[in-house]
Amino acid sequence: MLNGILDRPEVPADAKPMAKEFIASVFTYMFSALLITGIVSWWFADSGLVMNLFNAETGGMNTLGYIVFYGPIGLVFLMQLGMNRLSLPALGALFIVYSAMLGISLSSIFLVFELGTIAAAFFSSAAAFGTMAVLGYTTKTDLTKFGSILYMAFIGIFVAALINMFLGSGLLNYVISMIGVVVFTGLTAVEMQRLKWIAYDPAMQGATRKKMALIGGLRLYILFINLFISLLTIFGGRD
Repeated sequence: MLNGILDRPEVPADAKPMAKEFIASVFTYMFSALLITGIVSWWFADSGLVMNLFNAETGGMNTLGYIVFYGPIGLVFLMQLGMNRLSLPALGALFIVYSAMLGISLSSIFLVFELGTIAAAFFSSAAAFGTMAVLGYTTKTDLTKFGSILYMAFIGIFVAALINMFLGSGLLNYVISMIGVVVFTGLTAVEMQRLKWIAYDPAMQGATRKKMALIGGLRLYILFINLFISLLTIFGGRD
């Protein structure tokens, strides 16, 4: 079991500096992605380019809009499934493209929500995310079993959100967001504990360790974005 790795005798004496370096890399990737997303999102909305994602006649998304909104899903699968085959620079390039595309898609929130609501949702997300990240890293309780349940709930939320795209139910959207807050905060703690085990694993070295740091940053970034969107929906009270 990975949760016993810290007690193993083969853990090197310099494990803590090694672990700190790994976790620092993870959060560097995550914060870099958030910065790219934030800048692109604000610029795309402020410049008016966000309207290029929608059909002027019907108000629905056009072809570009669908590519921008759903393209990142394919990129995530590509990065995670192709981690062993792709080089670190290739993964980094895909990570940048993913962050930028998500920024373009999120630029539409400036058309729906007030700036104060967006700021409140962001800082609330940061507070909740930070709290659960610290909890996940410091707790001695094995969160693996909770992670399995939460990931199943995550899949359920994803399916429900897809169905609601056709139903257009404001109530269902609100319920999904409420459940999402619980699921994404919980998964933050689970993911941080998983990253801690990787950070202290002496067998995880070289290019593989660097790739795992990038993928770890990606996963934390995705959790933060989903938590932010869930809280934004709740705070904004919009469909």
